Parts: sequence; structure tokens; C-alpha cells
Amino acid sequence: MATYIALCKYTAEGIKAIKEAPKRLDKAKALARKLGGAIEAVYLTLGGYDVIAVCDLPDDDAAATFALIIGRTGAVTTTTLRAFPEADYRRLVKALG
Repeated sequence: MATYIALCKYTAEGIKAIKEAPKRLDKAKALARKLGGAIEAVYLTLGGYDVIAVCDLPDDDAAATFALIIGRTGAVTTTTLRAFPEADYRRLVKALG
């Protein structure tokens, strides 16, 4: 399972319907499960992004599918990052020799 961080910004449409955001989050969690993963954490944030979600998904294809389906709702735009845990970071740096 791979970890992805989704940096989300509300669109004008999404902020107008902000009261529906918890229902949209429930649907996003169901979508992640359908794709074989899970949304592990969600944070409302201040600054350049409105919401950050930490997701575990099987692979890049599942992450891309997730981002595309979420994007087509029109409520948010996303920037998705592949995140490597500390153990992988250490292994990759060690392999540099």
C-alpha cells in the first residue's frame, strides 16, 4: 500500500455548498475503500490549502483514479503527492552508497 497526500482547495462551487462537505468526505472515504485503500486522516487547514487528506491506496493508478473522480465533482481541486515513509526514505538514501 502506498501513501498519498492530497492538498485540496475549495472551488467557488465547493465553498457555496460547504454544508455538504461532510457528506462529500463520506463519499470520498467510500471511494477510497472501493479502490482498495482508505483515507487515514483529514485536516482542515489554514493557508494555501483548505483541506489535507492522507490516503493509503494500492498504487499510482488507484491514486490517479481517486483524484480524477474527486476532481470531477467540481467541489475541490487537488494536488496529489506520493509520500514515502521514513523507513523507505532511509532505505533509498542508504542505497545511494
